[in-house]
Amino acid sequence: MNNPIRAVVLGILLILQLVLTSNAWAQQCFADANQAYTYLINQQQNKQLVKQSGVINLNTAAEGELTQLKGIGSSKAQQIMLYREAFGPFASIDELTKVKGIGDRTVAKNRARMSVE
Repeated sequence: MNNPIRAVVLGILLILQLVLTSNAWAQQCFADANQAYTYLINQQQNKQLVKQSGVINLNTAAEGELTQLKGIGSSKAQQIMLYREAFGPFASIDELTKVKGIGDRTVAKNRARMSVE
């Protein structure tokens, strides 16, 4: 096969592989693009509500809200939500330290911005 033609064919195959692989990743999280879009919009709205109110309810907060706390990224926010699902709602703010990776310092830094209502 001629080198320019071979390069074009390999390029097309690479693009197809990337498209198919990225679609497989997206399907693992959401059934369709509308669900992903809705999720992202809800995350943004939750972030804005948190900024306005300033207080985050640990028992109802979504990932976007939890990431507004100092020292809490996406991974720890997901761990908080998993802990909630496994053990039920938090009885006190101090109970947050039972989540792996969250210590007394993180709780102390954020105490004024958290609730367990």
